[in-house]
Amino acid sequence: MILIRTALSVAVVALVPLVTVADEPGWVQVTEDDRAITIETDLLEAVIPKRDPKQWMTGIEKGSFLDKTTGFREVGDGLMVIDWLMEPGSDDDWADQVFAPDGNGVGRYTWFENEEDPGRRSYALMAHGSSHRKRMIEGPQLCHRMKPVQPEVIQGDDFVAVKTTYQFVYAAPGRTPGSTWTQLIVFPKGKRFFLLMDRIDSVNDSPEMFLRNDTPGCIRHEQGDTFSEVYLSYLGGPNGIRIPSQEFFEPFPPDLKFGYRRDLNRTPEHFIRAYRLRDPETGDEGPWLGGLTLEPSVVYEAWCSQRPGGIIVMIEEIHGRPVKAGESFSAAHVVGYFDSIEEMHEVFERYKGHTSLSVAASGWQLLP
Repeated sequence: MILIRTALSVAVVALVPLVTVADEPGWVQVTEDDRAITIETDLLEAVIPKRDPKQWMTGIEKGSFLDKTTGFREVGDGLMVIDWLMEPGSDDDWADQVFAPDGNGVGRYTWFENEEDPGRRSYALMAHGSSHRKRMIEGPQLCHRMKPVQPEVIQGDDFVAVKTTYQFVYAAPGRTPGSTWTQLIVFPKGKRFFLLMDRIDSVNDSPEMFLRNDTPGCIRHEQGDTFSEVYLSYLGGPNGIRIPSQEFFEPFPPDLKFGYRRDLNRTPEHFIRAYRLRDPETGDEGPWLGGLTLEPSVVYEAWCSQRPGGIIVMIEEIHGRPVKAGESFSAAHVVGYFDSIEEMHEVFERYKGHTSLSVAASGWQLLP
């Protein structure tokens, strides 16, 4: 357990205390209006939308995550974006019961066997592959269709946090809508990263329920102009794999390469997904933008694939285990800027083994 208080910092992580930053006035500014909450710390800037987002409603808004140390920003569609509650299996039996032409509700999963049009069939193969069919349990897809929210801002002397909750309003036939998603984001003083938890309180049973997100987020690029390489700690041996940008110049499905499934892969010591930023005008290297899932065993499936249209998706699905109505599950992450792969692993060691996060004005706490 890691416990951080505003007056006194105490940490228990393999008996190594956390480094604390002395209190200084004015290290953070929080600005809120009807559309969004803007957080500006001593080292970062980030926007959390409440309505009318630039791209998606969940997580950190597209293009807003700034590393003040280097001047680089996130180059995808935002960070830690949330989709649906899902489970493996076919939705063929639902075909005549669901219809969501505008994206609202719970529709059929985009799967190549459902598509007759060649273009749609090709897109489905590139987006979701052909080896692990899935279906939605509850919706809508939050990043696309979540209605306006009113997050809670919680501030202490050496951190600021934002808590967002939302109830799914649609369910697949035979299921009940109303599971609650909670996203809690903590920005500590003196850090180039934030901590984040996604939690589900379920109102449904499932033999293998999971929540889909982007960890840390997608990458928009043209022939690698915005990034030079991708790092995945869980593939390629104990040191992970560094993938040059050239591997992503042509589209490929998620189950062709760079994929991870808990039932097919060894659970790694660390679960880190990151990309090295690059200035598209000068070609200069920037920092790594990484997402660290602090308990690797919670990852059900993850992929890093190039879709048509100049976008690399970094989908991650958490939990993927039996759930009964009334039960909960969660995952905790560290997301931010790092100067090296070694630094990401050092931070992982400091916070590893946790799946939950809580916060009050007196401090924030990572939990098993």
